[in-house]
Amino acid sequence: MTTNTNKDTPRTQDRCRRIISLMSNCMSARRSYRMDDDDRSGLIGDESAKLIEPTTKLYKRRWYILLLFSAYSGMNAFQWIQYPIISNIISKFYGVGMETVDWMSLIYMIVYIPLIFPATWMLDRFGLRVIAILGSIFGTIGAAVKILACQPPLFDVAIVGQIFSAIGNVFILGMPSKIAATWFGSKEVSTACSIGVFGNQIGIAFGFFIPPYMVPDSDDVHQVAFYLRHLFTMTTAISAILCVLVCLTFERGPLLPPSRAQAIYLQREVGAAGESYTDSIKYFITSTPALLLLLSYGINTGSFYAISTLLNTEILDAFPNNMKFAGEIGLILVVSGVIGSVVCGLVLDKTGAYKKTTAVVYIATLISLCLYTATLHLRNIAVVYVTSLLLGFTMTGYLPVGFEFAAEITYPISEGTSSGLLNASAQVFGITLTLAMRQLESGISILSANLLLCATLLVGTVLTLLVREDLKRQRANEHRNPGDSPDILITHHEIERKPGFEFRGSSGASSNSSSPSPFRDRR
Repeated sequence: MTTNTNKDTPRTQDRCRRIISLMSNCMSARRSYRMDDDDRSGLIGDESAKLIEPTTKLYKRRWYILLLFSAYSGMNAFQWIQYPIISNIISKFYGVGMETVDWMSLIYMIVYIPLIFPATWMLDRFGLRVIAILGSIFGTIGAAVKILACQPPLFDVAIVGQIFSAIGNVFILGMPSKIAATWFGSKEVSTACSIGVFGNQIGIAFGFFIPPYMVPDSDDVHQVAFYLRHLFTMTTAISAILCVLVCLTFERGPLLPPSRAQAIYLQREVGAAGESYTDSIKYFITSTPALLLLLSYGINTGSFYAISTLLNTEILDAFPNNMKFAGEIGLILVVSGVIGSVVCGLVLDKTGAYKKTTAVVYIATLISLCLYTATLHLRNIAVVYVTSLLLGFTMTGYLPVGFEFAAEITYPISEGTSSGLLNASAQVFGITLTLAMRQLESGISILSANLLLCATLLVGTVLTLLVREDLKRQRANEHRNPGDSPDILITHHEIERKPGFEFRGSSGASSNSSSPSPFRDRR
């Protein structure tokens, strides 16, 4: 029997067609933008659109990729909150102070800050698959190490396990918007991002709910050790199964891009004209709208981290000897937030009103926190359930809104870079607010700590209202003539001065040099 070695497989042919299509689109875009203004004015409608119209396709397996990510993301998030929600039990078991137990949550935030920069670079350099594998492996190792720490003298081992889990978290938090942009179409990208966040929040919800019911508040250290070991064994088993699935089935990306904006991004990469990682960060922090969003997102999400870490203390102060109330309220916070995330994602995909949605959700978060603060001291658990539901719906529902708004106003830089910087800001504010609230709760009162959070969210609300809406990614997905929006499609190797447009360097001064800044219009 003879074999035809020249016959390509269908998959190889698809890859070749994809590369040829992208290169062709890139060449067409270059030719169109090198024409002078007179030539551009002669192009009309469909004729000009065909020059740069990319080939796009949606694949059914995008939903499997998203759900698999949500699952292993949720298991890592479960590990974040499983110690703080039973902080009174952990404090007695290991013989450490409540403030020390707080650091089991803060470890996640502290580890994230220095590691997010290499992690984001790796996401852009090596793609989704490598980052997904690293995130799931570190999470599984962390869970396994904590099984060994179920003895009172081994608190240091528990810290090591939490550090491994925290490293895995670094490779997870920036993924939802990147997965959404890589696999999903322009009309579903915000919904996909919200589902990605949804998985992480479900994990936090279980982290709030399961440990208080699984681990008894007992003075018998052998009994506590037995149930802690069962908790961590369950976590390890599920994490290991998901890790195997990620290693075997998680893909870097589809053969063809799902949207016009993603096709343009890939054209930049194929043409070796994409921005460098340092240029992306420089652009983000020197863009006023992006910087305002960076601060406001950090305040909102950092507030969520702080109130989640200290929830056990707050609820036990209002309802002594009712630790399960803390788990139930945490569950309500997150489940309502999951619903809020999905609703906000659907609203964004339906309306495209990013600024209005962000502002409304932020103001509602401030109002909800004020209601929670004002009613907690009433010691009426039904009222606390209601205010927690409102707070969770708005505060947690804001997470995908912030991701997608940042992706819009900073396009065409990578979604992984923008979401990574937002999360870094959230970790900084989370650490600061947690430590400040713990000092106020210990020295003054729970009320003073929550009032600090309300004041901080008020500042975040003002910053949000000041963000200027410039939906660059949305414009890239629209069918336009080449002359309509060149700032989106031209790379820094091909940039042409447009009459009346002023380039600005890093110092903010106008420049007439022939080597302008990699990005246009930083206002």
